[in-house]
Amino acid sequence: MAINIGIVVFDDIIPFHLSVPCAVFEKALQPDGSPVFQLTVCATTPGVLRTNAGFSIVAERGLDALDSADIVVVPSWSKPDELPPEVLLAALRKAHQRGATVVGLCLGAFVLAAAGLLNGRRATTHWRWMDDFLSRYPQVDIDRDVLYIDEEDIVTSAGTAASIDCCLHLVRKHCGADSANSVARLLVVLPHRQGGQAQYVEQPVYNTKGGDNFLSSLSWATENLQQPLTLDMLADHACMSRRSFTRRFQQTSGTSFNAWLLNQRLAVAQRFLEKTDQPIELVAQHSGFPSAIALRRHFKAQFNTSPARYRSEFRGRV
Repeated sequence: MAINIGIVVFDDIIPFHLSVPCAVFEKALQPDGSPVFQLTVCATTPGVLRTNAGFSIVAERGLDALDSADIVVVPSWSKPDELPPEVLLAALRKAHQRGATVVGLCLGAFVLAAAGLLNGRRATTHWRWMDDFLSRYPQVDIDRDVLYIDEEDIVTSAGTAASIDCCLHLVRKHCGADSANSVARLLVVLPHRQGGQAQYVEQPVYNTKGGDNFLSSLSWATENLQQPLTLDMLADHACMSRRSFTRRFQQTSGTSFNAWLLNQRLAVAQRFLEKTDQPIELVAQHSGFPSAIALRRHFKAQFNTSPARYRSEFRGRV
């Protein structure tokens, strides 16, 4: 049975913000080719809505569409200082109380906060509007340094590019790594990035201009995660000094080498847990952790669950 997603649209929406969840979720397919997600676009008042790009769109459904949604997505909001209508806030609260996952992409976090859904919760939003968000909603535990935050029933993301990562994360959560990577390939975007990365980086991730040796070193590392990799090893592989490699790495990824390496190994561990019945000790070995204990510790810190439970819950979803 398809997972129902309700996407909320509004006047002055940026078309790209709407296109992100639509493009990502509609490309996720079951093995038989049927869609994993059933998308419904809805608005406070059905009908014609203007975009900020000089054309209009039509929302055929009202907020009653959220009554049957398993996931509700607010893809952004028109202005941070514009309070959403109470009818929308009430619909979001109702969906959340019913058990739906509520997602606020980019400035959509402002809408979730206005509904009271983020009180006492960790959340994020676009880095440019962080201070404004905090002044309006001081009761929210805002995180400035992540791409997205998944609190199970509440999910928020940073700016537009991070919204893609967040939606790919949800595809992976419900369908697995292979499906998420397949969607990423179809969209010609980077494979899924873990949420705990910096929002703002000075260069696009994996910008190839003048960096072939550097990129080759990263590729080599991802193919040899079972080895005890160090920053010096990658710098040597790239024929770069440690200082130059570190500077380029931080500019490119927005995170430290150790954090990046941990995320790569956790991603490999997830794939083994999703696709094999190998014991945790072997999963740890294949993904580069020194022991099953180390894997469990890092897995718990990153995903708030154990490897065994992750495997069980994933297979219960697919």
